[in-house]
Amino acid sequence: MTNPSAYYPGQGLGLPETGVGSIARFPARILALIIDWIPVTILSMAFFDYSPLAQMLIFLGINVVFVPTLGGTPGHRIVGMRVLRADGAWTGVVRPIVRTVLILLVIPAVVWDQDQRGLHDKIAGTMLVRAPGIFRR
Repeated sequence: MTNPSAYYPGQGLGLPETGVGSIARFPARILALIIDWIPVTILSMAFFDYSPLAQMLIFLGINVVFVPTLGGTPGHRIVGMRVLRADGAWTGVVRPIVRTVLILLVIPAVVWDQDQRGLHDKIAGTMLVRAPGIFRR
């Protein structure tokens, strides 16, 4: 049994402590990023002579296409995560652009609050939550 007075990540956002709808944790986030970065690297090598700028633009494109349509990148969905607006609504297109640009700057993605929400998500008004996926039902 958990301590009811102990704060858990996502509590300040009104999210459950565990399970679907709770804040996605760090290991799953890293795994999703690796899964997403594999096709980014392959496409960059195949068509753009492994250009870092091409990699960033491909990564931005993946996020701008898949976050608004599927609720997350292929890596997010495979691992079992979903990107939502902080109020739970559809992200739209602008928020994924802001979020991805900030991820590419790295620092906002590694600065978190007590809810384990990265600065990139806070600025974009989004959150990454657990959802059903290939590894999580």
